[in-house]
Amino acid sequence: MYLSSTVKDVPTSVDRRARCIEDLAAWLSASQLRLNPTKTQVLWLDSKYQVDRITVPHVPVLSSSVQVVDSARDLGVVIDSHLTMVDHVTTVCSAAYLHLRQLRLITRSLSVDAAKTLVQSFITCHLDYCNALFSGITNSLFRRLQSVQNAAARLVTGTRRRDHITPVLRQLHWIPV
Repeated sequence: MYLSSTVKDVPTSVDRRARCIEDLAAWLSASQLRLNPTKTQVLWLDSKYQVDRITVPHVPVLSSSVQVVDSARDLGVVIDSHLTMVDHVTTVCSAAYLHLRQLRLITRSLSVDAAKTLVQSFITCHLDYCNALFSGITNSLFRRLQSVQNAAARLVTGTRRRDHITPVLRQLHWIPV
Protein backbone atom coordinates (compact mmCIF):
# COMPACT_ATOMS: atom_id res chain seq x y z
CA MET A 1 0.00 0.00 0.00
CA TYR A 2 1.36 3.41 -0.92
CA LEU A 3 0.10 6.66 0.63
CA SER A 4 1.40 10.09 -0.24
CA SER A 5 1.45 12.97 2.21
CA THR A 6 3.51 15.89 3.34
CA VAL A 7 5.68 15.61 6.45
CA LYS A 8 3.25 17.66 8.55
CA ASP A 9 0.33 15.41 7.50
CA VAL A 10 2.05 12.10 8.41
CA PRO A 11 -0.04 11.49 11.60
CA THR A 12 -3.26 11.96 9.58
CA SER A 13 -1.91 9.70 6.87
CA VAL A 14 -1.05 7.02 9.44
CA ASP A 15 -4.63 7.10 10.75
CA ARG A 16 -6.03 6.89 7.22
CA ARG A 17 -3.71 3.95 6.51
CA ALA A 18 -4.89 2.16 9.69
CA ARG A 19 -8.53 2.47 8.55
CA CYS A 20 -7.61 1.14 5.09
CA ILE A 21 -5.86 -1.84 6.63
CA GLU A 22 -8.89 -2.60 8.82
CA ASP A 23 -11.10 -2.53 5.70
CA LEU A 24 -8.61 -4.74 3.86
CA ALA A 25 -8.52 -7.23 6.77
CA ALA A 26 -12.33 -7.39 6.80
CA TRP A 27 -12.42 -8.03 3.05
CA LEU A 28 -9.75 -10.73 3.36
CA SER A 29 -11.64 -12.33 6.25
CA ALA A 30 -14.80 -12.50 4.11
CA SER A 31 -12.70 -14.37 1.53
CA GLN A 32 -11.37 -16.70 4.25
CA LEU A 33 -7.93 -15.10 4.12
CA ARG A 34 -5.95 -13.36 6.82
CA LEU A 35 -3.62 -10.35 6.92
CA ASN A 36 -0.42 -11.08 8.85
CA PRO A 37 0.76 -7.93 10.68
CA THR A 38 4.05 -9.62 11.70
CA LYS A 39 5.08 -9.69 8.02
CA THR A 40 4.12 -6.07 7.39
CA GLN A 41 6.80 -3.41 7.00
CA VAL A 42 6.50 0.36 6.91
CA LEU A 43 8.98 2.49 5.02
CA TRP A 44 9.07 6.28 4.59
CA LEU A 45 10.24 7.28 1.10
CA ASP A 46 11.75 10.70 0.50
CA SER A 47 14.99 12.63 0.71
CA LYS A 48 17.16 12.16 3.81
CA TYR A 49 16.20 15.62 5.04
CA GLN A 50 12.45 14.92 4.78
CA VAL A 51 12.63 11.40 6.24
CA ASP A 52 14.60 12.70 9.23
CA ARG A 53 11.78 15.17 9.93
CA ILE A 54 9.19 12.38 10.33
CA THR A 55 8.80 11.58 14.02
CA VAL A 56 6.45 8.59 13.78
CA PRO A 57 8.55 5.50 14.68
CA HIS A 58 5.65 3.00 14.88
CA VAL A 59 2.52 2.54 12.78
CA PRO A 60 -0.58 0.66 13.98
CA VAL A 61 -1.51 -2.41 11.93
CA LEU A 62 -4.67 -4.06 13.22
CA SER A 63 -4.01 -5.00 16.85
CA SER A 64 -0.22 -4.59 16.70
CA SER A 65 2.32 -1.85 16.10
CA VAL A 66 4.85 -2.04 13.27
CA GLN A 67 8.21 -0.29 13.56
CA VAL A 68 9.29 1.89 10.64
CA VAL A 69 12.31 0.41 8.80
CA ASP A 70 15.06 1.98 6.68
CA SER A 71 14.81 -0.63 3.93
CA ALA A 72 12.37 -3.34 2.92
CA ARG A 73 12.42 -6.28 0.51
CA ASP A 74 9.64 -6.52 -2.06
CA LEU A 75 9.70 -9.15 -4.82
CA GLY A 76 13.41 -9.70 -4.22
CA VAL A 77 14.34 -6.03 -4.51
CA VAL A 78 15.64 -4.20 -1.44
CA ILE A 79 14.21 -0.69 -1.41
CA ASP A 80 15.79 1.88 0.89
CA SER A 81 14.01 4.95 2.21
CA HIS A 82 15.93 7.31 -0.12
CA LEU A 83 15.53 5.14 -3.27
CA THR A 84 19.30 5.12 -3.86
CA MET A 85 19.47 1.34 -4.54
CA VAL A 86 22.55 1.08 -2.28
CA ASP A 87 21.01 -1.66 -0.14
CA HIS A 88 19.87 -3.64 -3.19
CA VAL A 89 23.25 -3.43 -4.91
CA THR A 90 24.95 -4.48 -1.66
CA THR A 91 22.63 -7.46 -1.34
CA VAL A 92 23.09 -8.52 -4.97
CA CYS A 93 26.89 -8.20 -4.81
CA SER A 94 27.14 -10.08 -1.51
CA ALA A 95 25.03 -12.97 -2.80
CA ALA A 96 26.92 -13.05 -6.11
CA TYR A 97 30.35 -13.15 -4.46
CA LEU A 98 29.15 -15.91 -2.14
CA HIS A 99 28.05 -17.97 -5.16
CA LEU A 100 31.32 -17.23 -6.97
CA ARG A 101 33.33 -18.48 -3.99
CA GLN A 102 31.26 -21.66 -3.93
CA LEU A 103 31.55 -22.16 -7.71
CA ARG A 104 35.30 -21.58 -7.65
CA LEU A 105 35.69 -24.93 -5.88
CA ILE A 106 34.15 -26.90 -8.76
CA THR A 107 34.84 -24.91 -11.93
CA ARG A 108 38.22 -26.51 -12.55
CA SER A 109 36.49 -29.84 -13.07
CA LEU A 110 33.89 -28.38 -15.46
CA SER A 111 33.99 -27.47 -19.11
CA VAL A 112 33.79 -23.79 -20.03
CA ASP A 113 30.21 -24.22 -21.28
CA ALA A 114 29.13 -25.92 -18.05
CA ALA A 115 30.83 -23.24 -15.95
CA LYS A 116 29.22 -20.53 -18.08
CA THR A 117 25.79 -22.11 -17.57
CA LEU A 118 26.28 -22.28 -13.80
CA VAL A 119 27.49 -18.69 -13.62
CA GLN A 120 24.56 -17.51 -15.71
CA SER A 121 22.07 -19.35 -13.53
CA PHE A 122 23.56 -18.25 -10.19
CA ILE A 123 25.12 -14.85 -10.94
CA THR A 124 23.89 -13.25 -14.15
CA CYS A 125 20.22 -13.85 -13.37
CA HIS A 126 20.61 -11.85 -10.13
CA LEU A 127 22.34 -9.01 -11.97
CA ASP A 128 19.60 -8.98 -14.63
CA TYR A 129 16.61 -9.27 -12.28
CA CYS A 130 14.75 -5.94 -12.20
CA ASN A 131 17.71 -4.26 -13.90
CA ALA A 132 15.48 -1.38 -15.04
CA LEU A 133 15.66 -0.18 -11.43
CA PHE A 134 19.38 0.42 -11.94
CA SER A 135 18.65 3.28 -14.32
CA GLY A 136 20.24 6.41 -12.92
CA ILE A 137 22.31 4.73 -10.19
CA THR A 138 25.60 6.31 -9.24
CA ASN A 139 28.82 5.35 -10.98
CA SER A 140 30.18 3.74 -7.81
CA LEU A 141 27.16 1.41 -7.59
CA PHE A 142 27.47 0.60 -11.28
CA ARG A 143 31.17 -0.26 -10.81
CA ARG A 144 30.27 -2.64 -7.97
CA LEU A 145 27.84 -4.49 -10.24
CA GLN A 146 30.37 -4.46 -13.07
CA SER A 147 33.02 -5.97 -10.79
CA VAL A 148 30.69 -8.90 -10.08
CA GLN A 149 30.28 -9.51 -13.80
CA ASN A 150 34.04 -9.24 -14.33
CA ALA A 151 34.73 -11.71 -11.51
CA ALA A 152 32.20 -14.13 -13.00
CA ALA A 153 33.84 -13.86 -16.44
CA ARG A 154 37.26 -14.47 -14.92
CA LEU A 155 35.96 -17.53 -13.10
CA VAL A 156 34.46 -19.02 -16.27
CA THR A 157 37.52 -18.46 -18.45
CA GLY A 158 40.25 -18.81 -15.85
CA THR A 159 41.55 -15.35 -16.65
CA ARG A 160 43.88 -13.76 -14.11
CA ARG A 161 42.90 -10.59 -12.29
CA ARG A 162 45.66 -8.55 -13.99
CA ASP A 163 44.47 -9.43 -17.52
CA HIS A 164 42.26 -6.99 -19.39
CA ILE A 165 38.60 -7.99 -19.04
CA THR A 166 37.00 -6.53 -22.20
CA PRO A 167 38.23 -9.30 -24.57
CA VAL A 168 37.03 -11.90 -22.07
CA LEU A 169 33.54 -10.33 -21.90
CA ARG A 170 33.39 -10.22 -25.71
CA GLN A 171 34.49 -13.85 -25.93
CA LEU A 172 31.63 -14.85 -23.62
CA HIS A 173 29.23 -12.58 -25.57
CA TRP A 174 28.43 -10.67 -22.37
CA ILE A 175 29.05 -7.35 -24.16
CA PRO A 176 28.38 -6.49 -27.80
CA VAL A 177 31.25 -7.05 -30.23
